[in-house]
Amino acid sequence: MGITRRNLGSFIIAALAAAFSLGDTAKASSSAYGIFEVESSIQTSSTAIAPFTSLPFLFSIQGSGQGTLTLPNGTSAAVAVNSTFQSSDLLDSAFASQSSLQAAYPSGTYKLNITGEPSLTYTVGTPTYPASAPQVTNGTWQNGVLVVDPTTAATLNFSTFKEYASGGIAGHMSVQINSAGPDSVNLKQEYATINAGSGTTTSATPFTSYTIPAGTLTAGLPYVANLRYDTVSSVDTTSISGALSVLLFDQNSYFFIVAKSATAVAAPVVSGTLANQTGPLGGSATFNPGVTFGTSQEPNNTSWFWAYQGQFLQLNGSKYQLGPGGTLTITNLTAADAGTYQLFVVTGGGMASSTAATLTIGAASSNPPSISVQPYSESVAAGSTAVFHCVADSGTYLWRLNGNALSDGNGISGATSKTLIISGASVSNAGNYACAVTNPAGTTTSNTASLNVSSTNDPGRLVNISCRAGVGTGANILIVGFVSGGTGTSGTQPVLIRGTGPALLASFGVPGTLPDPALSLYQGTNVVASNTGWGSGGNASTITAEDTAVGAFTLTNTASKDSALYIQNLATNSYTAQIAGASGDTGVALAEVYDATPTGTYTSASPRIINISARVQVGTGGNILIAGFVIGGSTSKTVLIRASGPALGVFGVPGTLADPQLTLYSGSTALASNSGWGGGTAISNTAAAVGAFAWSNPSSLDSALLVTLPPGGYTVQVAGAAGTATDTGVALVEVYDVP
Repeated sequence: MGITRRNLGSFIIAALAAAFSLGDTAKASSSAYGIFEVESSIQTSSTAIAPFTSLPFLFSIQGSGQGTLTLPNGTSAAVAVNSTFQSSDLLDSAFASQSSLQAAYPSGTYKLNITGEPSLTYTVGTPTYPASAPQVTNGTWQNGVLVVDPTTAATLNFSTFKEYASGGIAGHMSVQINSAGPDSVNLKQEYATINAGSGTTTSATPFTSYTIPAGTLTAGLPYVANLRYDTVSSVDTTSISGALSVLLFDQNSYFFIVAKSATAVAAPVVSGTLANQTGPLGGSATFNPGVTFGTSQEPNNTSWFWAYQGQFLQLNGSKYQLGPGGTLTITNLTAADAGTYQLFVVTGGGMASSTAATLTIGAASSNPPSISVQPYSESVAAGSTAVFHCVADSGTYLWRLNGNALSDGNGISGATSKTLIISGASVSNAGNYACAVTNPAGTTTSNTASLNVSSTNDPGRLVNISCRAGVGTGANILIVGFVSGGTGTSGTQPVLIRGTGPALLASFGVPGTLPDPALSLYQGTNVVASNTGWGSGGNASTITAEDTAVGAFTLTNTASKDSALYIQNLATNSYTAQIAGASGDTGVALAEVYDATPTGTYTSASPRIINISARVQVGTGGNILIAGFVIGGSTSKTVLIRASGPALGVFGVPGTLADPQLTLYSGSTALASNSGWGGGTAISNTAAAVGAFAWSNPSSLDSALLVTLPPGGYTVQVAGAAGTATDTGVALVEVYDVP
């Protein structure tokens, strides 16, 4: 089923598409195939939730041509079909209520005529909407959602929903339960009567209930149940020759299910009234629902759904963007965007909905787009990734190379978005890039940025990582992770690892440093090496030489309790460097990991540092999380930088930083900042490509940046966005090499 602006969310799209499976079976022996759906829908729950209405008419047909649909009142509408067997919108309309839908598409006889296809005539009865939610065995309705125990079977009773056509000619009913969370449940039961020429067959036994098997749902996660049934009372098949398969629906009801968790989860609360908005033609508008959860931060596996005129929107595309706290931003406004919008948010504790708010489209801005972030020139190694950014206050985006419009494919993604990604860059990608941003008042073109693609044995790469943070005791010691390896590499890598405390005070005047840092390097749970006192055991000369070779500030006091390790042949793997007070002492410490590959010996097969991370307790002032990294080599390098706070909840980490703000610096100059990643596809796709754990909640306040940087030193600061004494907690900062 094609995804259009007003289709349901992706989880419902999957459910609707699966309803075509019976028709696909019949299609194999058919010369023509059609699906016509007379469809309305209602949100059912134990609370007074405003009903949803979905597209009233949809159809798919194999073949191509033009045609008409004649309504009971004699009016006609043009329709079109294609040859790719994809669903097309027929009379793409949206309605704020069931009564307005019924007025536009009343009960009665409809006739569909498609050029080159047999005509169909069918009669639609008067819809009867369910008066109550389904009854359930081993489940209860709570806060607008159905809560079931996932360890036992739960039976849904649909006897009040049953609307089979008289005589069974067009009978069709299906129930489907799909994941609305991070798992992949897809449960379905279906009854259908298929018209094949003049014959009628039944593919399944009609049902009035469905049992969710024990153990199929995951505790604490939300699901959506979709029930479809028709009120078509007759179909005239006399004009059909051969085998034509027809499926007809009239009503579509859906509701949320939550698998009960052993741990109580707060129900969401929408505070106040959702404010009406006015946005200019070609501009944008944002609805802020003001959602709270009765806790300091959003619960894990929260699911957000926005509806336009009662129809779920597909979020986080170029049109609809879900932001922190469930905010909805609608971009590139057109007259068709005017109407009512409503939020539904589901947690393991229940569901809350906002009031419906109206979006009014005003006159187009008299000003063309204003660009606030310009792309800059880059030089990258052949086969690597380059990223360009352009951000404007309104309008649509189109990237061009040497004046020619780009499109996604062949290593290009984001050609019509703010972020352009060139993967596997080659000489054919070299040239001048610019982004044209257009709104109704005109087009503004960004600065031109050149891309140079270089064949070099000294490509840009991470050569140093560091993290400065307060070191506590127990779980609050300083833990820095890194990965040595990379695609196409082999052998071992020399590294220098340091844990300094006293040297920070002596060399930089940092107060409150850790007096006695003990450094341990782990691979999994195994200790690879450890050190307390860098000058002990005859290591001083080696450490001093490596300090100079890698460009680290030199440790000069051999009697200091700063710690260091030089490992000449570190196997490619994942490691953690842990720094704790040797005698249980606490204070500020600096952890550093250096690629000690001798100058001039690096090749494309040499292992390199491809990921760094640090998880610490983030405080305020001098106790925020500060991580540093250095890009070496002769070309720029693309990196993904993430700051996780709420996302750590899936690992059971307590006391996480609720709103981590991420800022990237070069020296004292702030290059970029983010607070709330917004579910951007560039971030999520890149995270998946580099093996980062997935962020499942696009509205979370976790933060991320995807940037291409020239060789040099950089720092990443992570702090609570509010900057208050209570805006503290555990956070994880990560920097990934994007190949």
